[in-house]
Amino acid sequence: MKYFATVFLILSTAFLAHSQTYEIGGMIGGANYIGDVGKTNYINPSSLAIGGIVKWNRSARHAFRGSLLVAKIEGDDAKSSNSRREQRGYSFQNTLKELSVGIEYTFWDFEVHSQKAISTPYLYTGLTYFWYDALYKDANNRIKKNEGAGSVAIPMVLGYKANLGQNAMIGFEIGARYTFTDNLDGSNPVNDFEDYEYLKFGNTNSDDWYVFTGITVTFAFGRRPCYCNF
Repeated sequence: MKYFATVFLILSTAFLAHSQTYEIGGMIGGANYIGDVGKTNYINPSSLAIGGIVKWNRSARHAFRGSLLVAKIEGDDAKSSNSRREQRGYSFQNTLKELSVGIEYTFWDFEVHSQKAISTPYLYTGLTYFWYDALYKDANNRIKKNEGAGSVAIPMVLGYKANLGQNAMIGFEIGARYTFTDNLDGSNPVNDFEDYEYLKFGNTNSDDWYVFTGITVTFAFGRRPCYCNF
C-alpha cells in the first residue's frame, strides 16, 4: 500500500501544480468479477472496494482523472445458477489493486464552482494497470494463490454526478474493466504454471472482467478557471 500511496501523491501533486481547478476525494462501493467461476451476473457488487480519486478540470465538459482502487473479488460455484458450475464446486478469492488514468467527459456543462444546483451523466475511459494474486488449481481441485502478477485493463465507466453546495460533488458510477488476463479466478494459470495445460479450465479464450459499482465524493479547490487554453 505504501507504493500506491506514493503513486497517488505524485499524481495529485502533478495535477495541482498545473491546474486552476481540481478535485480530490474518495470512492467506495462494491466489486464483482465476471469469469469462469461462480455467478455470471454483470453487475453484482458483493465485495468491498475503496480508493481515492483526483481530477484536473480542463473545461466544463471534460477532466483528466487519476484514481487508485483496492477491491476484493470472489467467485463460488455453489452460488451459481449454472448447474455445471454447481456440480464442479470451485471457489476463489482475490485482491485487486488498480491505478487508472484517463479522461472523464460530461454530457452537459458541469462547472464545479457553480452557485446553483447542477448535475450531469458522464463517461470515463483510459488505461488501467492492476496487480492481483496469481491463482492455480491444485491436485485436490482447490484454487490457491501462487504469487503476485500484474496486467492491463480498459475501464468503461458510466456515471451520474451532482454538486453539493459550491465546491463539493457526489457521483454514482458503474465501471466495467476489461482485463487482458484470464487468471483472476485461477482458470488459466500464469508464471510457474503457465505451461501446465491440465490445470486450465473454463473458456481459456475469453479474458476476465471486474466491475466497480459505487459512489465518489470530491471537493474542488483553486480559482474559477477561464478555460482559455486546453
